[in-house]
Amino acid sequence: MIYSRIIGTGGYLPENVVTNHDLEKIVDTSDEWIRERTGIEKRHIAVDGETTCDLAEQAARRAIEAAGKSPEHIDLIVLATTTPDQVFPSTACLLQSRLGIHGCAAFDVQAVCTGFVYAMGVADNFIKAGSAKCALVIGAETFSRLLNWEDRTTCVLFGDGAGAVVLEASEEPGILSTHLHADGDYASLLQVADGVSNGYDKVRDNAAFVEMRGNEVFKMAVNTLGRIVDETLEKNNLQKTDIDWLIPHQANIRIIKATARKLRMSMDNVVVTVHEHGNTSAASVPLAFDVAVREGKIKRGETLLMEAFGGGFTWGSVLVKY
Repeated sequence: MIYSRIIGTGGYLPENVVTNHDLEKIVDTSDEWIRERTGIEKRHIAVDGETTCDLAEQAARRAIEAAGKSPEHIDLIVLATTTPDQVFPSTACLLQSRLGIHGCAAFDVQAVCTGFVYAMGVADNFIKAGSAKCALVIGAETFSRLLNWEDRTTCVLFGDGAGAVVLEASEEPGILSTHLHADGDYASLLQVADGVSNGYDKVRDNAAFVEMRGNEVFKMAVNTLGRIVDETLEKNNLQKTDIDWLIPHQANIRIIKATARKLRMSMDNVVVTVHEHGNTSAASVPLAFDVAVREGKIKRGETLLMEAFGGGFTWGSVLVKY
C-alpha cells in the first residue's frame, strides 16, 4: 500500500505584528475583551505590496529544504487560499514559476479555514492513485485584505501567514485517512458576499469584507468538530487515547478546548498558536504543525489529528502517522 508521508514542514509569518493594544487605538475593543473571548494576543499582518504568493513562497522553500529535496523533485502543487494574488492564474501557478518548477499540475483549493485540510486530501489521493510522487501542499492567506477595520467583531480575529508540507509516496504509514465535508446551506453565517460575478465594484474598490454571525458559527464549529473527531476515530478503529497530538484550526481558544475535551485530551497535547497568530484561515493548521515540529514537540511515529472548520460551511480532518 502506498501512503503519503510528510517529509518536511515550513511556515512563514509577515514581520509586521499588530497587538491587541494596537487595535484598541483604531476600534472600540480592549486587550482583555479579545483575550477572554478568543485567546488572541497578537497577529501578523502583511504590509502593502506583500502578497499571498510572497508568504507561500517563503513557507514552501522552508518545507522543501526541511524535506531534503529541491524544487525539481516536486511533481504536484496544491495551494489552499481564499485570498489569491490574482483572479487567474492561480496562486499555485505563480508560486510554481517562482520556484522554477515546470510542467507538473498546480492549482488552488478554496475552502476557507478548512482549505489546507482539503488540499491535503486532494494531494493524498493524487499520490495514492500514482499520479504524483512528491507533492507540495500549502495554506497561505493575506486574510487581512478581507477585513473591515471598523468592525470590531471580525477585525480582531484574523491574521496573515503561510504554512507548507512536502508529501512523498512511501510504503511507510503516513496519512491514514482524510475526511472532507461541506454544507452550503449555512453560507450566510460566514461569508464575503461579493465577488467577480456579483458586486464587482465592491471587490475593485476593496470594499468586500468578511461578515460573520459569531455566536451561530461558534456553536456549529464546536458541534461539527466533535462529530468529525468521532468519524475519524471510527474509520480507523482507534480510541481517543490513541491520538498523541491534536493540531486544530486556530480560530478561537474556546473551540480548541472544546475539541480537546471531546478527545479527553490534555491541553499539553494540543498545539496552540492562536495567541500569537490569530486566525490565519487556510494557513492556520500548517503553521501550527510547523511550529510544533520545529520546537521538537511532535516526534516521528506519533499519531496526529488535524481538524478545521470554515466558511461554506466546510469542515474536515486528516489523521497522520508522523
